[in-house]
Amino acid sequence: MTVLSVPPRSRVRAWIGAALGIVGLVGLTLGLTPARSGGLTLTSVALLYLVPVVIVAGVGGVWIGLAAAAASDALLNWFFVPPLHTLAVERRDNLIALLVYVLVAVTVSVAVDLAARQRAAAARSGIEAQLLARISTEPVAGGSLARLLGHVQTTFGMTSVALLETGSDGVERVVESIGVPVDFSSGNALSAPAAPDLRLVAQGPELFAEDRRLLGRLAAAAARTLEATRQAAQAAELAEVDRVRTAILAAVGHDLRTPLASIKAAASSLRARDVAFSDDDRDELLATVEESADRLDDLVENLLSMSRLQAGVLSVELRPVALDEVVARALLHAPGPGVRVLVGDDLPLVLADPGLLERVVANLVSNAVRAAAGREVTIQGTLREEVGVSSGRTRGSVDVSVIDHGAGIPPAERDRVFAPFQRLDDKRADGGLGLGLAIARGFTDAMGGTLTPTETPGGGLTMTVSLPVSAAGPGGSAGASGPSGVSGPSGASA
Repeated sequence: MTVLSVPPRSRVRAWIGAALGIVGLVGLTLGLTPARSGGLTLTSVALLYLVPVVIVAGVGGVWIGLAAAAASDALLNWFFVPPLHTLAVERRDNLIALLVYVLVAVTVSVAVDLAARQRAAAARSGIEAQLLARISTEPVAGGSLARLLGHVQTTFGMTSVALLETGSDGVERVVESIGVPVDFSSGNALSAPAAPDLRLVAQGPELFAEDRRLLGRLAAAAARTLEATRQAAQAAELAEVDRVRTAILAAVGHDLRTPLASIKAAASSLRARDVAFSDDDRDELLATVEESADRLDDLVENLLSMSRLQAGVLSVELRPVALDEVVARALLHAPGPGVRVLVGDDLPLVLADPGLLERVVANLVSNAVRAAAGREVTIQGTLREEVGVSSGRTRGSVDVSVIDHGAGIPPAERDRVFAPFQRLDDKRADGGLGLGLAIARGFTDAMGGTLTPTETPGGGLTMTVSLPVSAAGPGGSAGASGPSGVSGPSGASA
């Protein structure tokens, strides 16, 4: 795009016009002087002198044109009006011719300069209209403000452009910037107000009146673009909240209804006076009520936990924790048989919240048991030691790996399973909301640990929780590298 930072009548063009005037008038005088004895009339000479005057006015501006007109009149009088080589005029008609020539030369200079200014203004208006139209038609999306600042940089030939916003604390911060990083708070930066708390600043060549007005319009456009971008972000956030709310309602409507229906059916059957149940049938109905109530409790707890995570009000109390005790408590309500525990009591204490860690292990085991489809699930604890390069002291972390040999998860889908209300096998009707892994990762991150999915050797999925070793001291031998007598698949590294 054309750079607008050069003024239409700069000093450079004025010097060029002056040089053309000197060369043109001197050359024309030298060329016409030998021909004055050949019958060349004063009118013809005056018309020829108008040519360099017009050229000089078009290039150098009105003042250079007027100077060329005065100089050409003096040359015309000195070399071509009797008596020669003087400024005196003998005949009245020659005096009138000189006066008319000066008037015509001045008029032509002003007209040419005015036409040049109008052409420049028309070109500038076209460029401004094209630029503003392009800005107004661009969609409001990610990077739209940066593109607008890029238009400002290209249009005016700036090295750096930024939009600054003054916060409620009175501190000015950069909202968006492009170009070479500079200190926009310096007095050398060009500034244009965009809004009461916004201003557009730029580093580059000096701008003149027309350019500053355009910069002000572009600053206002930047403020509108920023507001539209923020409104679009808010709309996207509201749409995401609505999507989550819809997912919650759909999940609650289906997954909570199933255990409620089971509880109601079992309770209604037990209350029926016209049906005689055997002890085994009664125990089975009571077990159904208990199992459905436990499922309801898990669903409601998961919903509450996810709401605390999303609201950022999760309470975390880190302290030294014995890993084998937490795993034992987490397996009290294991979803089924076939869980092998390889977490020794010789592992060092980890720094964690025992309640949150228990929920993490329980959710991972529950998910692994469902994925294993009757095959064995292994929980393994492993100590990883690292030696500090500068201090030489040993530090480390403990990995808790929940290993299954189910269908596994493709690498491309492993991040998606941690999103709330995501289940890769939605055809399964087991009453899950798809929150278990999302809560497990959220709780792990809140405790300063990591949760990493990897592929189990031989097929399946390994979920590894890595937690730092507590500085309070080991729970057993600090040099242990894992539980003694470990067999089976090894835990995946975080």
